[in-house]
Amino acid sequence: MALMEVHYSSFAMGTNITLNVFVPTPGSSEAITDMNQSRKYDYEHGLPVLYLLHGAYGDAFSWIRYSNIDRYAQDRGIVVVMASAENSFYQDLKYGRKYYTFFTEELPTFIQNVFPVSKDRDKTFVAGFSMGGYGAWYLGLRRPDLFSKAASMSGAIDIAALGANRGDNDPFCWENSFYDVLGEDGSLNLAGSKYDPFALYDKAVADGYKPKLYMACGKDDFLYQSNLHVKKVMEDKGADLTYAEGEGAHDWEFWDRYIQDILDWLLTN
Repeated sequence: MALMEVHYSSFAMGTNITLNVFVPTPGSSEAITDMNQSRKYDYEHGLPVLYLLHGAYGDAFSWIRYSNIDRYAQDRGIVVVMASAENSFYQDLKYGRKYYTFFTEELPTFIQNVFPVSKDRDKTFVAGFSMGGYGAWYLGLRRPDLFSKAASMSGAIDIAALGANRGDNDPFCWENSFYDVLGEDGSLNLAGSKYDPFALYDKAVADGYKPKLYMACGKDDFLYQSNLHVKKVMEDKGADLTYAEGEGAHDWEFWDRYIQDILDWLLTN
């Protein structure tokens, strides 16, 4: 596995940024011969690629520090791209960087032209946890032409309910991320908006897409009941949804375990 730390100047972000990119390579235990080369190293035709998102207070190094994503990606022959998004909910901020534009336009174009990844939608995926779980569904459902599958772990997917119930001590600057649905009284009218995964799913279907979605949550996670609600709503819509739950909380032990299931799900037709 080759891990590359990439620095480049981003137009969408208006600054120099850092990316971490894993590219699977033949390991030291694999003899590189015509006989046993695996298709997972088919650089010529392009490898599958996963844009892997972090949660709140995380960055482009979160998955590297706290999980074994490099080994899991190497074993399965998939490129993994990680970039920082602050606490933006992966939005174009009113006062700040344009994260939605970056993750859906500039970053995929850069990755597709610099690394041996496929440009095929069927091999382009997005996944994340917590805030990044929302981000994965948000990006995947708003751009179903770009991402064929979107996976969430412990996701803040029901953003309308979470935004409506935010407290005075909420650490997120919701107004900066969702400024165009802010009421005069300070309320956030996220339900049915372009930020609402439920509404985005309906639009994707109306546009002729059948998004493939995955969600997992630990039974001790503070977002467990919220995720159960999301599951019911999506099942009522007839969504192509894979759901998983198990013992665990809102922590890296759970996410490191379930990212393995997600990788297998992504690479299964």
